[in-house]
Amino acid sequence: MVCQGLHYGEHMGPLSGTRVVEMAGLGAAPMCGMMLADLGAEVLVIQRPGVRPPEAKVHVRHSDPLARGKQGLTLDIKAKGDRELLLEIIACSNVLLESFRPGVMERRGLGPNTCLNRNPALVYARLTGWGQDGPWAQAAGHDPNYIAATGALFHSGRAGSAPMAPPTMMGDAAGAAALTAAISSALIPALQRGQGQVIDAAIAEATLYLSTYAQSFYQAGHLSDEREGDWLDGAAPWNTVYPTSDGKFMAVAAIEASFYRLFLKLLSLDDDPIFADGNQWARERWPGQRTKISEAFSRQDRAFWTQVFAGSDACVSPVLTYGESAEHPQFKARSAHIREGDQTFPAPAPRFSATPFEYRSYQAKEAGPEKLIAMGVPATALQASSLGQDEHDG
Repeated sequence: MVCQGLHYGEHMGPLSGTRVVEMAGLGAAPMCGMMLADLGAEVLVIQRPGVRPPEAKVHVRHSDPLARGKQGLTLDIKAKGDRELLLEIIACSNVLLESFRPGVMERRGLGPNTCLNRNPALVYARLTGWGQDGPWAQAAGHDPNYIAATGALFHSGRAGSAPMAPPTMMGDAAGAAALTAAISSALIPALQRGQGQVIDAAIAEATLYLSTYAQSFYQAGHLSDEREGDWLDGAAPWNTVYPTSDGKFMAVAAIEASFYRLFLKLLSLDDDPIFADGNQWARERWPGQRTKISEAFSRQDRAFWTQVFAGSDACVSPVLTYGESAEHPQFKARSAHIREGDQTFPAPAPRFSATPFEYRSYQAKEAGPEKLIAMGVPATALQASSLGQDEHDG
């Protein structure tokens, strides 16, 4: 069998010509598929028959951003004909992305050994919460559970309050980003030498890995086992968030000495005795300094302070909502958001000069038999599947 179109694609992006089979899932795996599609890959999502569960649609209002640039195909992989068709599709693809619990794909006859036997150059990417083995491998979990295990969740929030991290930002996003990088890397030996392999990606481990920089501060003594206990997690008055008179917030990160001096000057506190010598590391002064800074910010609204600090090196900026973020002048100037009807979503990042992002619809199109034939899937496999039966019934 000759599979068509593996090394040249009709879309832009550095992964143009790369074919990805994504087994429908939730959260991090579809986000990884979105990233691959944004990079130019041709992503085919294998959906189960029937109505999608509520949790698969809870993040969707009109358009599903995780479906951007993808095509869909409904198969009942418990049926022999559909399972064989899927194996033929995998044989004509570069990547298989799945996020079931360990052992599920093997029980369905779609495990790594089976798929790599059909396609030795396949990148078989597996994404789970905890990994393919270990005492927690079969345990269910969500974003807070994974990041709680890494230490990252502990250091969010104020002292005396419960930790609270931004929803689905650290775990799911870390898992998706790390697996996208891993797949892109594994494609090099796969395409150059025909050497496929299995990627065992865990959301918890991806989060742990991406916390390396923060953990280096912990090891160096700049974070402690007390939340808001040191300068890095909000104890310092020059590295924290302050409310303004309108109930909004300004983020302050005036860490370097020159930035700190400018911060005090723009806040009109540089002549205050508690700040006058410019020693920002005198911890005994921090409570009193925080009170002074908080009082200053509380006298004016966020718009006022945004204007005061605009364009300066004081490292002070407004805390925006997702809705307000789309209107940020820097993001607008660089078209960092994409509008789909009345909805706004982030544009792909980073950017490529020779193979730029190409906008493709957020509505996943259903792939038909002609698409599979064009890929190189044998007509006999189609005829033996539910697709062939549906065509015959029609």
